Amino acid sequence: MELLNSLYPVLPQDVNCPTHPVSAMDYMPVEQLRALQLHRLKWTVEYAFERVPLFRKRCDERGVRPEHIKTLADIKLLPFSKKIDLRDEYPMGLRGAPMDEIVRFHCSSGTTGKPICIPNTLGDVAVWQNGAMRCLAMYGIRAGDVLQVSYGYGLFTGGLGLHYGGEGMGCAVLPTGGGNTERQVMLMRDLGVNAIACTPSYFLRIMDEARRQGVDFRRDTKLRHGIFGAEPWTTEMRDTIERETGIVAHDIYGLTEIAGPGVAGDCQHRTGLHIWEDHFYPEIIDPETLEPLPDGEVGELVFTTISRTGTPMIRYRTRDLTRLHTEKCACGRTMRVMDRISARSDDMLIIHGVNVFPGQIEAGLLRVPEVAPHYQIILSSTDTLDLFEIKVEVNADAFSDSVRKMEDLRKRVFDAVKSIIGLSAKIILVEPGSLPRSEGKIKRVIDNRRK
Repeated sequence: MELLNSLYPVLPQDVNCPTHPVSAMDYMPVEQLRALQLHRLKWTVEYAFERVPLFRKRCDERGVRPEHIKTLADIKLLPFSKKIDLRDEYPMGLRGAPMDEIVRFHCSSGTTGKPICIPNTLGDVAVWQNGAMRCLAMYGIRAGDVLQVSYGYGLFTGGLGLHYGGEGMGCAVLPTGGGNTERQVMLMRDLGVNAIACTPSYFLRIMDEARRQGVDFRRDTKLRHGIFGAEPWTTEMRDTIERETGIVAHDIYGLTEIAGPGVAGDCQHRTGLHIWEDHFYPEIIDPETLEPLPDGEVGELVFTTISRTGTPMIRYRTRDLTRLHTEKCACGRTMRVMDRISARSDDMLIIHGVNVFPGQIEAGLLRVPEVAPHYQIILSSTDTLDLFEIKVEVNADAFSDSVRKMEDLRKRVFDAVKSIIGLSAKIILVEPGSLPRSEGKIKRVIDNRRK
C-alpha cells in the first residue's frame, strides 16, 4: 500500500470532477497522466524483471532490459504474455510478491484443463476496488443505494469486485450471487433494489422470472440501473433490456488476469468505455502481425498492469477486439475510451469459409421484434459440408399455431441474419422458455463439427 500511495500524483486544484470525489483521477490532465503512466511502467518492468523468472527469460531472449524503457512507445520492446503462460506456470509461476504479501487468490471459471491462478496483494485489491468504485460513480450509483450483486462469488472475480466497489461507495450491498432466480426477484422488490450487477444473459433470466411472477420493473420495483459484463453483449441486447424494463443498462469491463470488473466502464455519453489507464495501460495490436496499431484502428486489446504487485501482467493479450478513440469524450474524462467489446478473436466462427462472430448473429435476430433474446447457434458437418442452424425463441405474444404466420416470421429472421453475416442459416423457431438459461456466462454456440 505504501508503494501504491507513493505513486499517486497530487492533482491540480482546478481539475474538473463533477460526479464524485472518487472520480478525481478520471479528469487528470493528459500530460500528467502520460508522465504517471511512464513512471509506473518503468517501475513495473523493473519489478517484474527482478521477480518473475519467465518475464526475465523472455526479456533476455529479446535483449531487453528495464533501462531500455525510456518512453511509453518503448513498451513495444517488451514480450507479450498470454493465458497459456498462466496455465503453463500454474499455480504461481508468475507471482511477483512474496507469499506473506498475498491476501487473496482468484482463478478462472474454466471447467477444462488447468485454471489460471492470480495471487493478489492488499494493494492489488485496493486498485480493483478503486476501479469498481469509479465505474459505479460514473453510472450515478451513490451512498444509500441498494446494490444487488448477482454475479457469482468465489473464485470468479465478478461478485467480490462489485461487492467491494458497492461497499466502498456506501451502498447497501445485497450479495445474492447467481441462482435461485425466484428469490432474486422477490428480494429486488422487497428491499427496494436500485441497481443490479450480473451478466446480461442472467438478467434476461431474471426478466423471464419477473414476467412469470407478474412483476413490472417500472411499477413494482425501484430498479434503475443494470451493471452488466463478463460476456460480450450487443447494443441491440442493451436496447432490448432497456426497452422492456425501463432501467439504464451500463457496461462494465474486466478480466481475472488484470483486475476483474472495474477496468473500464461507460459514461452517460455511451461512446465506449473509459479505461482507468492510470492502472491499466492499453494497447491495440494487429492480432496477426502483433504490431501496435494507432488509436482509432480496430485490433486486439492488450493490457499492462502498471500498479499491480501480486501478479504483474505485461502486454497481456486479452483476445478482445476493439479500438481506442482519439477524440476526448464530452463528459470531460481524459481516460481513453475503447469501443464496447462485442467480439473476441477466439470466439470467431469460420462457416463456409466466412468469419462470423456470435454478436453479429445476435444483432440480426434482435432486429425482429417478435423474437426473444434467447438463441442457440448449432454447427455440425457432413463429409463435405458445414451445417449451420440457429434456434431462436419466439415471444409469447407472437408464438402462433398458424403455419403461415410462423413461416413469415421465420423468413424475416432468416433475412435479418443473412443481411449482416451474408450467409444462409437454417432458422428454427421454438416456443418461449424452451432454450437453456444461464446463471452465469451463457454458452451460445454448440460446435459439433468434425475437427
